[in-house]
Amino acid sequence: MVAMSAPSPAPEATDAPPHRSGFACFVGRPNAGKSTLTNALVGTKVAITSNRPQTTRHTVRGIVHRPEAQLVLVDTPGLHKPRTLLGERLNDVVRTTWAEVDVIGFCLPADQKLGPGDRFIAAELAAMKKKSKVAVVTKTDLVDSETLAKQLLAVDRLAQDLGFEWTEIVPVSAVGDQQVRLLADLLVPLLPEGPPLYPDGDLTDEPEQVMVAELIREAALEGVRDELPHSIAVVVEEMIPREGRPADKPLLDIHANVFLERPSQKGIVIGPQGKRLKEVGTKSRKHIEALLGTPVYLDLHVKVAKDWQRDPKALRRLGF
Repeated sequence: MVAMSAPSPAPEATDAPPHRSGFACFVGRPNAGKSTLTNALVGTKVAITSNRPQTTRHTVRGIVHRPEAQLVLVDTPGLHKPRTLLGERLNDVVRTTWAEVDVIGFCLPADQKLGPGDRFIAAELAAMKKKSKVAVVTKTDLVDSETLAKQLLAVDRLAQDLGFEWTEIVPVSAVGDQQVRLLADLLVPLLPEGPPLYPDGDLTDEPEQVMVAELIREAALEGVRDELPHSIAVVVEEMIPREGRPADKPLLDIHANVFLERPSQKGIVIGPQGKRLKEVGTKSRKHIEALLGTPVYLDLHVKVAKDWQRDPKALRRLGF
């Protein structure tokens, strides 16, 4: 009888890496590219962008889905020296968000030298000892390689001078889609282990009415005087399907008010014979229809809420 050895047990399958899920927050001076970067990572428009500072007024969450992770991006207003009650409240939003997220990404534009505003924010980050802090050098498509190298060194020194180290320093161009995926690759391992926080397919948790209002405000921001963007607020009063429409030809009626602080500002937003307001409606309607996936009739009205940025009651009424 021939003895036969028992077959060797099959090697155990290696465990899959644990699923990670958590929150990352982009901070930085106003107009540092935070909203554009959020949109690029999510792959669609969830945060409004503008070349005007203080565009973002809400913490918009964009959700990046991966098989092994769910990265929830929190896009905050830019931290700045406040001049109004609105400004103070926006700064409070930023600091509260910092305390709640797992990773903080500090956006520093490649085409601008580090300034007092950057050092102010970096000093606040230095005090947050247990947070992972990633330096994201944005807008790299606007500079040559030598300028970028100098900026990367300056960003590294900024942390050293304040007694901490960046977990990573990542140069990116959201517009040119350069190293955006790499940034996500580097953020994911910094998240805690855990199940998905949002259903698969969700790209944001922002209510549709708020996103519609933001798209209208984005269109209204374009081409106005420097001082006007801070005076514009938009409130969507109603979003209702048009009655009597056939199922294959729906129409959503949206009624929204554009609020300004002074009567003299109305002419700027409305324009001669209402031309500018029509342009705002046309431009924002295209984005709204893309967002909601349905044809839209957009009814815009311009109203004055005197000095609303400094009025606590008005701020509450306008959602701040």
